[in-house]
Parts: sequence; C-alpha cells; structure tokens
Amino acid sequence: MSATNPTAPLHDEPVPVRASLAATWTAFMFLYAYVDILNFFTPGVVEDILDGRVFEFDLSQTFSAAALTLVAIPILMIVLSMTLPARASRTANLVVASLYVPVTAFNLVGADWLFFYGLGVVLELALLALVLRCAWTWPRTTPAPATTGAPHPHMLRPQPAAATNPSPPEAHE
Repeated sequence: MSATNPTAPLHDEPVPVRASLAATWTAFMFLYAYVDILNFFTPGVVEDILDGRVFEFDLSQTFSAAALTLVAIPILMIVLSMTLPARASRTANLVVASLYVPVTAFNLVGADWLFFYGLGVVLELALLALVLRCAWTWPRTTPAPATTGAPHPHMLRPQPAAATNPSPPEAHE
C-alpha cells in the first residue's frame, strides 16, 4: 500500500475534445433553459403568455415549432459532438456555434431586465466561444511514416534476457 502525499501535484489527464464539446453544449443548454425559466419571474411575462404573446410574437404552432427547433439543435449537438466522425463533428460544432452567436445576442433585443439578460447572454456567448475554440483547435493526427518493409520498433517483441550466470552451480561438500 502506498502512502499518498497531499502536497504532491494532482495528475491532470487531458480531456478529449469530444467530451469538452459535449460538456460545453450541456452547460450552454442549462443556461439557455434556466434563463427562459427564470424569465417567468419577470413581472408581466406570465400575463403576456396567458394573453398569447411572447416578446413580440403571437403564440402559435409556428412559434412553438421554431422555439423547439432552437432548443433541439444545441441538445442534439451534445450527442453529435460525441458520435459524429471527427471531421463532421468539428464542422458541425463550428457551424452551429457560429450560427448561435447572433441567435443568443438577439435575446438582448427589447430586454427590460438588461442585467439579468445581459449576464445570461454573456455566459452563453462565453460557452459558444469555448465550443468554437475547442472545435477550431481540434488536434490533428500526424501521418504515419512511410514504411520500408521493416517492422516498427514498437512492434518488435522483446527477446528473453540471456542467462547471466553461465557456470553451473557448485556442489557443496
């Protein structure tokens, strides 16, 4: 059993790009949802909804379908970031995050509670910037060196060590 040293630096495993992207989209979705949920506590919002209006829009199937689409895309990005092939995942993350920057900024238009919405938008934009950074800097693999027919040194099996004591043990009398 080894003793742990509480002052030793912690081992910091690198986080895979896919996991970083999925975690960032998850955090984005929590903010996206909670800003909308907490908005219900803004005076007059519930009354407007009950009167059939959200912001400047009439409540309808079209509005609800558009709102569902705006929420579903980042939700799907959580899954797609983990499951798409690397090139497709990188492209999808770059495109979707870029498109969501103006969508997110639009939430400030006509906002009565600018501090509340401003904080929500700044946090969401920071997460979108992190998605863009992670996707843009996705590490590339280096091409394998050209082979000459000889096996790669790491592919060779280690040979058993030769005997270090070539003389037979002596008999004691």
